Amino acid sequence: MADLTHFNEEGRAKMVDVSEKPETARTALAHSSITVNKEIYEKITNREIKKGDVLAVAQVAAVMAAKKTWDIIPMCHPIPLTGVNISFLWEQNGHDQYKLNIEASVKTKGQTGVEMEALTAASACALTVYDMCKAVDKGMIIGPTFLVEKTGGKSGDFKRTK
Repeated sequence: MADLTHFNEEGRAKMVDVSEKPETARTALAHSSITVNKEIYEKITNREIKKGDVLAVAQVAAVMAAKKTWDIIPMCHPIPLTGVNISFLWEQNGHDQYKLNIEASVKTKGQTGVEMEALTAASACALTVYDMCKAVDKGMIIGPTFLVEKTGGKSGDFKRTK
């Protein structure tokens, strides 16, 4: 495992200096999910949630979250993103459970990666679905959330094998 780079000589937190790193194309793909009951699934897919079109709002929230990651994760750099895309896929989990799989893809050309932006987007997306549907049922389950793959940068490419 590589040495942790977010600490200074005194052992205090710092933002890593990336000014000497070359600018390269970088991508990240993150996954999250939210498991809901049949009533919520039907209300989302039939656009019957009173707060509006759940997936449309969650998609916008995810894009906004990716763009603001540096505002909420203390050691993240502000990164000019060149693309953010969110995709959804439903799967039935048993008789009355439905899982919404969320994938957040983020791209940039820069000096540092976009893994945190993809993870933040996927997380905010799931949280937005929860927020919009909690009046129907508060028993929804979010997660797991994880990095699927990333490309570019000094550490090279990563692809989850499980």
